[in-house]
Amino acid sequence: MDASRAEEFEAFVRGRTPALLRAAYLLTGDQHLAEDLVNDALIRTHQVWHRLRDGSPEAYTRKIMYHLQISWWRRRKRSPERLTDLPPEPGAGLRHAVDEQARAVTRLALQDALGHLGARQRAVLVLRYFEDLPESEVAELLGVTVGTVKSQSAKALARLRTLAPHLLDSPTSDRKLR
Repeated sequence: MDASRAEEFEAFVRGRTPALLRAAYLLTGDQHLAEDLVNDALIRTHQVWHRLRDGSPEAYTRKIMYHLQISWWRRRKRSPERLTDLPPEPGAGLRHAVDEQARAVTRLALQDALGHLGARQRAVLVLRYFEDLPESEVAELLGVTVGTVKSQSAKALARLRTLAPHLLDSPTSDRKLR
């Protein structure tokens, strides 16, 4: 890889890694697994960088992340997962401590509720509501039909309503779970 391509790739990694890590954390529920997922996806992106730099390297990297995560889920054969670590907190000041505390409680409740969903349902919710992708793109990324995305989304939301009804009444919720 020539120097200019290497610099372009380094700039891409520096600029997009935080957003990729957030998405990976939502998919895995674990900071270390999220870092591994992003690293593996970036390695694969690097291998084909010469083809991607004029296209959409972030979309390619995210697609690789989702496919890798699905592969990891299949290999683990749905071993019971317990989320124990706190989610990463943004480095915000203390001026709105009460709001920050409410958001932290909501994040923890949502993280716990997502941990009780199946792998496919969690992936559908993350892609639809956190990544804000349309159903057709979610279906393409996960290799399923749009109908499957719709049904998994409906089932997952119904399960979240049962597991964490207090999220619907949270002052920090954006009412997407209804």
